[in-house]
Amino acid sequence: MGLDDLEEVLRDAAEQIEGEDGAWELVIDGVRMACLTDLDFDRMRVIAPIVEDDEITDAQRREMLEANFHTALDARYATSEGVLYAAFIHPLSPLTEDELRSALEQIVNLVDSFGTTYSGGTLVFGVAPGEGGQPN
Repeated sequence: MGLDDLEEVLRDAAEQIEGEDGAWELVIDGVRMACLTDLDFDRMRVIAPIVEDDEITDAQRREMLEANFHTALDARYATSEGVLYAAFIHPLSPLTEDELRSALEQIVNLVDSFGTTYSGGTLVFGVAPGEGGQPN
């Protein structure tokens, strides 16, 4: 995928979008996020802030780590500079439109499900957070 293709998908999916040349701020399903690219390294990332890191409990941290393994799917919970994000990071050139659309949906779901199901979507790989036990 190139920048023009990436921008086209983002513009189609977003309720609001600003930016150009590989850096956009957008809103999808009420969730504010950013898409950033680095052509030199053939990378892209979509991030959506959720909460300040110091507001997260130890139990929530454990749930997020479990979710990153079982229910977050291709997106992940991640922290940077004191903020918890839902994040999708991927090489840019092999990224497909379907993968990007799925990633955007997963980001929205991770933001919306933080503190409850910690889920990127309906698929559960292994066991759901909080259920313990061994993966399926």
